[in-house]
Amino acid sequence: MKKYISFLSVLFLVLSFSGFAQMGSAKQVSWTYASKKIGDKRYEVSMTATIAGNYHLYAQVAGVEGPVPTTITFTPNPLLTVDGKPMEQGKKITKMEEAWDGKVNFYEKTVTFVQVVNAKTKAKTSLNGKIEFMVCNDELCLPPAEVPFKIAIGG
Repeated sequence: MKKYISFLSVLFLVLSFSGFAQMGSAKQVSWTYASKKIGDKRYEVSMTATIAGNYHLYAQVAGVEGPVPTTITFTPNPLLTVDGKPMEQGKKITKMEEAWDGKVNFYEKTVTFVQVVNAKTKAKTSLNGKIEFMVCNDELCLPPAEVPFKIAIGG
C-alpha cells in the first residue's frame, strides 16, 4: 500500500510540474502580425504582443543580465532585406527590481515591434522568423518561449 501511495505522490508531482510548464510565457502572450506597403517595394511589418493578466514582457534591451530580453530573429530570404532593427512602440516601463539587482525595461498589456523590410522584386513572399521572450509578474517568472511567425509581403 505504501508503494502505491508513493507512486501516486510522484505521479501527481510530475503532472503538476508538466501542467506548470504548459503555462509558460507563450500561454500569457498572444501575437498578431501585419504588413503594410509604405513605398515602392518597401513594407512595414508589425508584430504586436498582447500580454495577459499582471505579467510584463521584457524589452529588447532588458537593462540588466537575468531576464530574457525579447529577441526577434529573421530567417534569411533572398527576396527581402531587413532595414535596421525592430523598433518598439508602446509604454516602456523602467523600474528597479530587486530580483534582478537593477533597473529593467518592460511592457505591460501591449507592445508592437515594427520592422521595415525592402523587397527586391514585386513577387509575393513572406518574412519568416521567431520571437523569443519571457514574462514575469511581481511573484514569479515563467519559462522563456519561442514563437515562430510567417508574415506575407508583396504581391
